[in-house]
Order: sequence, then structure tokens, then C-alpha cells
Amino acid sequence: MNQESIKTHLNHILQIADIHADGNNPWDIKILNQNFYPRLIKDGTLALGESYVDGWWDCKRLDLFFERVFKANLESKIKSDKWLLLKLMMYKFVNMQTKTRSLEVGKVHYDLGNQLFECMLDHSMNYTCGYWRNAQTLDEAQTNKMQLTCDKLMLKPGMRLLDIGCGFGALAKFAAQNYGVSVVGVTISKEQCEYAQNNCAGLPVEIRFQDYRDVHEKFDRIVSLGMFEHVGYLNYHAYMNVVHECLADDGLFLLHTIGSNVSTTTCEAWFRKYIFPNGMLPSIRQIGDASEKLFVMEDWHNFGADYEKTLMCWFENFNQNWPQLRKQYDERFYRMWSYYLLSCAGMFRARLAQLWQIVFSKNGVQGGYHVPRL
Repeated sequence: MNQESIKTHLNHILQIADIHADGNNPWDIKILNQNFYPRLIKDGTLALGESYVDGWWDCKRLDLFFERVFKANLESKIKSDKWLLLKLMMYKFVNMQTKTRSLEVGKVHYDLGNQLFECMLDHSMNYTCGYWRNAQTLDEAQTNKMQLTCDKLMLKPGMRLLDIGCGFGALAKFAAQNYGVSVVGVTISKEQCEYAQNNCAGLPVEIRFQDYRDVHEKFDRIVSLGMFEHVGYLNYHAYMNVVHECLADDGLFLLHTIGSNVSTTTCEAWFRKYIFPNGMLPSIRQIGDASEKLFVMEDWHNFGADYEKTLMCWFENFNQNWPQLRKQYDERFYRMWSYYLLSCAGMFRARLAQLWQIVFSKNGVQGGYHVPRL
């Protein structure tokens, strides 16, 4: 197939989603390098992201472009590279989230510099989905999320809480200040660890640079916000075992995670290479299999549509603060980070991914678990 035939073929596929090369709609793409077409055929979604960062194509509204791409399932209509099966087999049987490999995401993503996240996130520094019911601003949505989380855990003064993947310490600080609990937070990001320690100074909060697999203590409550996406398919059951061993017999565990509509054993190629090394999204079945015989599922709450709003706020903050960030990051980073945030917003708007908060107990809450909702 020559380049002109490839171009015709790919443009026909794009038109299935009402996307036109050099069209006038905000979701249409402008082709700036004709080599984009054979590159896309050769390397699929990896090439789509890399060629955007390289400036080979552009789009006024990437979020709208990706919403249409995901709704039309265009990826399945583009030829996959010949090594795809081998790659999928490797990720299915090789543990890409060992203790050593798990540190990669901290170095590549979370240690990019706290200034970046201060310019992008809410004032409390929550790097997970906000809860937008009864909220008008990002700060309100994130405060709602923290309150909802603590209420679901039924926190009481004097309890001890383990926060797996504590990020910048937002939830640990909120729980200690408002619910009278002591908190141990663990993270594999050195930048986040230092920030969280300073953020929670003076409170009964201990922040550790530590892998969750090295925690061997008892806690009344355990929470994990936006960390399970880094655990990996081959470690789901081991993760649940760690939580089970650390949780008091009458305790509660809240798992907050992005979830996939289908079971997979890998992550999209561009995201795996540039944004979240070794990450993957769990499915309902995978979480169910991993928690079976260990926990009673008390509540399963999906507010995935709220992630689109959260991501668009993050992008707006990032974009507005770019003049000061560009002193530290280059234009390629701007395009990479924009692609990351806006493609994710399109994915959640298309409902291809979800955001779940799941509450587990070890033996069932006596008399039943009364579900809180703000």
C-alpha cells in the first residue's frame, strides 16, 4: 500500500467518527507532516501520541477529538503492529510491577517537579478525581471527595489509618485535622514524600518512602486513592493480601481506582512509555477475583463522569500557568502533558473508563453498612 492509499484509508477511518483531516470543526485534525499516515499505520496509538508531540499534527480540541475516537472504537480499525501479540504475552506473564520496577513511575511521573503539580492541582494538592456533586469549583470537588472518603470509612477519633499511595498528603492531612485519626502514608515518589511530610507537619501523620508490600502493621482503616492503577495484573491478589493482613478484623478498606470496562493485562503503548510506566487499569472481574475469599464488598460507587471535569480543570490550570512553567519545561513537554490530560478527558467523557470507590470489610459490617453519599 503506497502513502496515498494509506492516507485515503486512514481518512476514511477517521470519518467514521466525524473527524476530518484539515476540517473546520474543533475536533478535526490538521496534518502538518504527510509522513503522519504511514507512521500511524506502522506504530498505531504510540505513533499517534509521538507524532503529536513531534508537531506532525494538531487539533484545537484534543478532548473532543479523543471523545469521538473512543466512542467510535477507531483503534480496533487501524492495523496493529506485528509485535503486538508478543508484547501482550510479555505483560501477561512477566511481572512489570516488582518492587524495583514499581519505582519507575515515581521517577518518570510523580517526581517531575512539585511546581508542575502546584500549578495544576487544587490548593490541597489532590491528584485524583474530585467529586463534583454539589461542587462548583475544583477545590470544592476535591474537598467533597475527601469528606466522602472519610465518611465512607466511618472514621472516629483515635483510629489509625493507612493511606497506600498517599500522594502529596492531602487526604492524610484532611483526615487528621477533621476526624481526629492518626495516619501512616506510604509513597514511592521521593518528591511526593518530601512534600507530604512538610504538608502534614505538626499533625499525627507519618509519611514514609515505602512500598506497600513492606507494610506489616495493623490499622483500623485502610484507604488507597489512585494507586491501584500502578499495582499490575499479576500483583492484584498479593495487594489484597497485604491489605487483609494489615486491616483489623472489624476494619474497613476503601479502594479508589480508575477502572476499565474490559479486563486487560497491559496499558496503551504511549501512556506506558511516557506517562505511567508499567501501569494498567483493573476491571470489575479482576478486582472481584483478587478480593474473593478475603473481603466482603460493602459498597461500589461509580463517579467516573466526574473525572472528565477534574481533568479539564487540571488542563485549564496547567495551560494558564504555562508561562511560568516554561522556564523549567520545554514545548515538547507542553504538548505531551496536554495530550495526556485531554486524551484522558475524552476517554472519561466517552465512558470508556470509570472511577470506582469500593468499600470492603473483612467479615461484613454487623447490621449492614449504611452507604454515605454527599
